[in-house]
Amino acid sequence: MNDRVSSPMPSAWPVPTQPTVRRTAMKAWMEGMVYLLPSLLLFGVFLFYPLARTLYLSMFSTNYQGAPIRFVGWAHFAALFQDESFWHSVKTTFSFAVLTVPTTVAIAFCLALLVHEKRKGIGIFRTLFASTMGMSVAVASIIWMFMYNPAIGIMNRLLSALGFPAVSWLLDPDTALYAVAVATIWMNIGFTFLLLLAGLQNIDPSLYESARIAGLSYWRQLWTVSVPLLSPTLFFVTTVSLIQALQTFGQIDFLTKGGPVDATNVFVYAIYREAFVNYQFGFASAQAIVLFVIIAAITFLQFRFAERKVHYQ
Repeated sequence: MNDRVSSPMPSAWPVPTQPTVRRTAMKAWMEGMVYLLPSLLLFGVFLFYPLARTLYLSMFSTNYQGAPIRFVGWAHFAALFQDESFWHSVKTTFSFAVLTVPTTVAIAFCLALLVHEKRKGIGIFRTLFASTMGMSVAVASIIWMFMYNPAIGIMNRLLSALGFPAVSWLLDPDTALYAVAVATIWMNIGFTFLLLLAGLQNIDPSLYESARIAGLSYWRQLWTVSVPLLSPTLFFVTTVSLIQALQTFGQIDFLTKGGPVDATNVFVYAIYREAFVNYQFGFASAQAIVLFVIIAAITFLQFRFAERKVHYQ
C-alpha cells in the first residue's frame, strides 16, 4: 500500500494578498483623481474658493476696496435678519419666482406639445419657439424696455387701440414686477421648450399606439403616457428655472434698477447694490451666504419630496 500523500495541485490563479489589493485600489483612485483634476481645479477656482472667501468676508467689516479691517463675527447676519429691506427683498424674490417658474414651464410644455405633432412646416415653429434662447439677457431687456416705453412702446399702443389708458409699466410699483416677470418668461421659454420637446421626442411611439388601440383619448394619453414619462424632464426644468428665478439679476438691472420704490429689488440685486453701490462688502457677503443656504435648502427639498413623483423608465 502506498502511504505517500499526494501534494495539492497548485492554483491556476494566484490569490491576491491584502497589500496587493490595497495598492490596486490606491492606483485606481489616483488614476481617477488625475481624470478629475481639471474639473476640480475649475470648481476650486470658480466655486469653492469664492464661497470660502464670501463666508470669510461675511464675518468682517471691510473698507471701500473690500479688504477686511475688523472682525465682527456673526454681527452681519444678526443685523441682516432685523433689516426690513432684507425681508422685503426675500418676499419680492419669491413673488417673482412664483410668477415666472410655473408660467414658463406651462407655456413651454404647451408649445412643445403643439410642435411635437408631425405636420408640414412644423420645423419653422420649432425654430421660432426656441429662438429666444439665442438672445442675451441684455439684448432681450433692451427690446422689452422699448416695448414698455410709455410714449412709443407697443404695449401702450395696443392698450390705446383697445380703448384703455396708457400704463407706466416699469415706473409704477404696482406693475413693475409683473412687467419684468413677463419679460423673463419670454426670455426663458426657449430653453425650457427645447428640453421638453426633446423629452417628448424620446418617448417610445409604440406606447401611444398601444394607448390608441386601447381606446384612450388624446387627453387621456397625455396624462397617462406623456406626463409620467416626461416627469424627469419636467422635474429638471422646474428645478433649474426655480434656481434661475432666485438668482435673477440681469433684467432687473437693465429694466428697473430695483425700483420703483424697491418694487423689483430682488435678492441678488440687493446684494449687488449693497456691495458695489454702498461698498458694504461684508454685509453683502452675509446676504450672499443666506441666499446660498436658501437655494441649497430648496433644492434639497425638491429632490427629497418632488422627485418621488418622477417616473424613470
